[in-house]
Amino acid sequence: MPREPRSVPALHALAWFAEGMRLWKRGPATFAALAFITLVASIAFEPVPILGFVASNVIAPLIATGMLYASLAADRGDQPRLKHVIAPFTAPVNAQMTVVVAGLVTFSAEAFSAWQLTGANLFLPANDAANLPLRVVVAIYVAGVIASLPLTFVPFAAFFDGDGMRRAFAISVRAFARNVPPLALYAAISLGLLLLGLATMGVGLVLVLPWMAAASYVAWKDIFGLGAATP
Repeated sequence: MPREPRSVPALHALAWFAEGMRLWKRGPATFAALAFITLVASIAFEPVPILGFVASNVIAPLIATGMLYASLAADRGDQPRLKHVIAPFTAPVNAQMTVVVAGLVTFSAEAFSAWQLTGANLFLPANDAANLPLRVVVAIYVAGVIASLPLTFVPFAAFFDGDGMRRAFAISVRAFARNVPPLALYAAISLGLLLLGLATMGVGLVLVLPWMAAASYVAWKDIFGLGAATP
């Protein structure tokens, strides 16, 4: 029977991060390695035409979901492992494309924000994003976080539940509509963590990204009735 989302209190978002930290502690070094690989895939080929865009917006989002597989393993009492980085690539192509499309929606929101604020085109290689003012960078991240909220549960629906693209998007949007307060708090905490990671020249992102991934996994379990989270 297909899963259906339920509504949970806003303060459950705090429990998501608390439980996510517990999962992270089962393999912090492995989680950091998975995050590092994600970051490398996102930026290593950025100046290269076509390949840079594919790496950042197709390969990297799939690699990032390896942290969700690692969270699932940790939750089951197993150890997060580096092999989880390839787990998304063993999923059906339709599931992979669903996650890629969700990532492109978020990136498009960020690119639109950058274009409106500065005229910078994030779709082109060798863009001047690195030279953007801090306030613009923050605005871009805010746009991305907001755009990603309704799509938070798309990867879980596609990879873990085997839902097709249409249902994965629909069920995630429905879960968001029923849980705006807790997901808004989750987004605020995530944005704060992202900015903290950026403030450390990106080094802190190897900690921040796994915390966010594990928290989103706990949120999925909580909202879809697979395990309650209490503050």
